[in-house]
Amino acid sequence: MGNSLGSFIWYELMTSDSDAAAAFYASVVGWRIGANVMPQAGMDYRMIERIDGGGAPCGYSGGVFALDDEMIGQGASPGWTGYIYVPDVDAKVAQIEADGGATHVPATTMEGVGRFAMVSDPQGAVFYVMTPEPPADDPDASSDVFTVDKPQTVRWNELVTPDDDAAVAFYTRHFGWTQQGAMPMGALGDYRFIQLGEVPIGAVMRKADFMPVAGWTYYIGVDDIDRAFAAVKDAGGNPAGEPQQIPTGEYTVHAFDPQGAYFGLVGPRS
Repeated sequence: MGNSLGSFIWYELMTSDSDAAAAFYASVVGWRIGANVMPQAGMDYRMIERIDGGGAPCGYSGGVFALDDEMIGQGASPGWTGYIYVPDVDAKVAQIEADGGATHVPATTMEGVGRFAMVSDPQGAVFYVMTPEPPADDPDASSDVFTVDKPQTVRWNELVTPDDDAAVAFYTRHFGWTQQGAMPMGALGDYRFIQLGEVPIGAVMRKADFMPVAGWTYYIGVDDIDRAFAAVKDAGGNPAGEPQQIPTGEYTVHAFDPQGAYFGLVGPRS
């Protein structure tokens, strides 16, 4: 695998309505979400395609997993989850559990996909760790589902947590990230930037009472923030505020999709 430890290599949407999600994200982001690729397994799993054809070694930029009635009855709800690359899933799961984290889906191997597990940090934020199976003819293939500047990729990974000090310590210890620099936010504390090598991959901040969601939020790149913001509303989403300018000069906004999954958008204003 060409990605380094700690890289975000896949993003997955869990949803109660895959058809509706496909239409929504096509309108807002421009993705194409295809037909179910796992009917033989008794599940509805679809692939996210970018217009530039990039993505993970499999050629896609993420997946859409349909929750069934049993899962919803057991408390599962729509949301986005990120996958972080590790060279040994079982070893990393053991380390995370020993450090106060938890396992929600035990380490599983899927032929042609790789080995993965769903875990959470000690504060409860959920994510996956994964060792993908690269193509046989390209063992050093890498994923570019995260970039810092391209539309239709995830461009920022933001963790909102009840204990930002503990979270920074946990992730830097387990995934080779560093924490350098911060943006003061008054009573909210610091918005603390995290890096993988020289690449800024996101930030960690303490959760305030008014914030609707704790855990990881992923910011999807769009070509024009105003177009995307209008599309969110027109397609039945629920924006959580208006677009706000960030220090780079671009704009961000948070929203819930029609099924209730929380996400961010980031892009320029034309």
